[in-house]
Amino acid sequence: MRIQDKYDIILFDGVCNLCNNAVDFVIRRDKYDRFKFGALQDKATKSILKEYKINQNYIDSIILIRGNQVFYKSKAALEIARNLGSPWPAMYIFSIVPAFIRDPVYDWIARNRYRWFGKKETCRIPSAKEKQKFL
Repeated sequence: MRIQDKYDIILFDGVCNLCNNAVDFVIRRDKYDRFKFGALQDKATKSILKEYKINQNYIDSIILIRGNQVFYKSKAALEIARNLGSPWPAMYIFSIVPAFIRDPVYDWIARNRYRWFGKKETCRIPSAKEKQKFL
């Protein structure tokens, strides 16, 4: 059994401060141990990207993999919120806003994430407590 058949896999930009803070946010609210994480720059993640035919240099969006499904950008964020502890599933109501409206807002934040939130020199190294949450 593949790991993505048992867990939802969240792939994120490992050097982005905003992305790492989002990972911390999800870890704290993942009450059902539903998610595993991988930095888009990591070797383990590259093999998953290859399996799903996703450009291995892609770091412009959070990616959610659930079984054979791949979600990008705002859809990935909404699917993640939908599966967190309360009150975050209520955010899924924003899925009624069409992606052609949601995704440009997502893209604008993504384009400015390093300038606004900063960037690390290397990918995140999970703590001993977090290690089981990462690929």
